[in-house]
Amino acid sequence: MTAVAGFVPFTSIDYPEHLAAVVFFKGCPLRCPFCHNPALQVADNQGTTTWESVIEFLNNRRGRLDGVVLSGGEPLMQPEILQYIQQIKQLGFLVAIHTSGVYPEKLKEVLPFTDWVGLDIKAPWEKYDVLCGRPNMASKVQESLKILLDCGLSFETRTTCDPRFLVPQDIVQIGLELKKLGVAQYALQKYRTFPEDANPPESSAINAFFTSEILDQVKSIYPNIITR
Repeated sequence: MTAVAGFVPFTSIDYPEHLAAVVFFKGCPLRCPFCHNPALQVADNQGTTTWESVIEFLNNRRGRLDGVVLSGGEPLMQPEILQYIQQIKQLGFLVAIHTSGVYPEKLKEVLPFTDWVGLDIKAPWEKYDVLCGRPNMASKVQESLKILLDCGLSFETRTTCDPRFLVPQDIVQIGLELKKLGVAQYALQKYRTFPEDANPPESSAINAFFTSEILDQVKSIYPNIITR
């Protein structure tokens, strides 16, 4: 019986243009210093509810929600993730996955049953190992990007702009790297502080990524850049 770390019964922002529920799983192989959910990094059986309870809830929401978002932590770290996705699909829901992209083979396995992917791009490739706390992660994310591009599934790449670890020009560099790979959709997300944040950045530092100067540079690469 899998313990679910968190469950949001309704969201309009985690799956673009859809009303969805969100399931958060524990466990992530990365140790990003800017992680917004550090309590979910360690995989254990301590959760707020069970997968069985999630399915029971969803069974009563058919026709009211469009889909279900699987997040974390890293949802693709779950050994039973394919089974979970198939259960959701059998109930008639769309499935969206939020992933770091560090499990390309698992991603390839679940894509035939997945409708949308939100792929986090943490940093320019040369900074990846430092910011993820693990070596050789950039190559795995690049492999996941290739898998997504080859399969034709709708997906979004996005970067959370934490000024403690990135500078505005990093965003321009990421945009150039993604464009070179053929990625069509890129989004910039403001870093948002949270109660457990030990050293929250100043709002002026956060907003520095969203000045007209920086956004104009990124828009020259991605004219339809999403900011949120």
